[in-house]
Amino acid sequence: MALAQFKKLVGGCDLFADEQHKAPLEKDYVYIKGRPSEKMSRPSESPSQPYSSTIAISTTEQWETELLEDPKNRLALSALSSNNATAVLTQRSATIVNTQNFNVKIDFEGAPITNQKSSGRCWLFAATNVFRVAIMKRYNLKEFQLSQAYLFYYDKLEKANYCLEQILDTVDEDLEGRLVQRLLEAPVGDGGQWDMFANLVEKYGLLPQSLYPDSYNASSSGTMSALITTKLREDALELRRLAKASSDSRKSLGAAKEKMMRDIHGILTLMLGPPPNPDKEMTWEYYDKEDKFHTLTTTPLKFAGELSSKESIEANSGTNIHELFSLVNDPRNDYKQLLSVSRLGNVIDLRPVRYVNVDMATMKKACISTLRANIPIFFGCDVGKFSSRTSGIMAIDLIDYELGFNIRLGMTKAQRLMTHESAMTHAMVLTAVHVVDEKPVRWRVQNSWGDEAGTKGWFVMSDRWMDEFVYQAVVDPRFVDKDVQDVLKQKPMM
Repeated sequence: MALAQFKKLVGGCDLFADEQHKAPLEKDYVYIKGRPSEKMSRPSESPSQPYSSTIAISTTEQWETELLEDPKNRLALSALSSNNATAVLTQRSATIVNTQNFNVKIDFEGAPITNQKSSGRCWLFAATNVFRVAIMKRYNLKEFQLSQAYLFYYDKLEKANYCLEQILDTVDEDLEGRLVQRLLEAPVGDGGQWDMFANLVEKYGLLPQSLYPDSYNASSSGTMSALITTKLREDALELRRLAKASSDSRKSLGAAKEKMMRDIHGILTLMLGPPPNPDKEMTWEYYDKEDKFHTLTTTPLKFAGELSSKESIEANSGTNIHELFSLVNDPRNDYKQLLSVSRLGNVIDLRPVRYVNVDMATMKKACISTLRANIPIFFGCDVGKFSSRTSGIMAIDLIDYELGFNIRLGMTKAQRLMTHESAMTHAMVLTAVHVVDEKPVRWRVQNSWGDEAGTKGWFVMSDRWMDEFVYQAVVDPRFVDKDVQDVLKQKPMM
């Protein structure tokens, strides 16, 4: 799908200051948009009602009179005008059935509950929370976190470089055209995808959080991201000017681009702190579950690479954590098709962002098998729909808008995607599922909003909610059929 068709839920990245503390909505998780595969349904039309392009005051007065003639609506007026609508319309029955009880659960979920705070780093937290389980098993740890800030630093640096390369690649495009405008909309947004995480790990490795903890600007990233965005937009204009005056834009602009990247590097280093070098040795000191002290001297790249060792794979039930891949459910496109997004990425010359499009039955079957193998699952969803940050429940019947407002909400998943009503907005981790008669009923979710959200940081997702608002799951290729694995060999639809 062309970049002109690709759109995030919101633009910009100065968005988040304290956003995730206000509502369960992660606004910078990038998503894909394909070509429509079904027509939208039309609202019913009454042939006896004359059409009008304006709204008459007398008409609204009549509507109000008719609305408030119903005692139910007068009660709704009293409740809804004085309280949070979602709290008023929350259905007690949904809170009772969606419990934290599961009959399929990985034996080691990882701890502690993490907190991305006022940043859009959900994907980095979810991905490192998957990877940390493998590390905790390997080193017999009770609690552990990987450094999200380390990957965040290099992701910002790589995205800045990626942006400037795209600007050079589109010099002949109209500056005010949709393509270049899209490239400049949020060039270093906090959001990302699983394949972008994999690129960072491949190039920079991993390290324990204790060796590069969060700075203020990692936890509250809005100011830093806004400054880098402003600088990149200025640089883009200058690069385009220089490139148009040159016969070979890349060869002649090396010094100019290097100066631009050096400035971005300076901003990141001063606001996040100098990160460890991925090739230089670090010494990690830690206590294992038995309170025995250990030291490990290695490099970030070797630390990450060790997860593919025989010992690590055996500790993780035969799964090589580096080989996990993305399934996506996008009903606008054909299933068993490889999808990608033009000009979406972070690290030049490493893997592109790719998704194998499957139906929900295939995705859920793979998820259940992965959980039964004791492997946690990175997944992407639209967390703000029919969910409560306080209770940690995500369920279609949690909030009854139809009852409260006398309306009908009936769009399909495909229609919500086509109209931008829904998208992947947040990444979390699946660690358990409750199965009855071989069918999933509810799923256990590890979030990254701290232990005050949900049940000490844990959420529960109904299976019906998963059908409607989950779009991505990252699984072990062992747990999908060969025809699904073979989709990765296709040329992706852009």
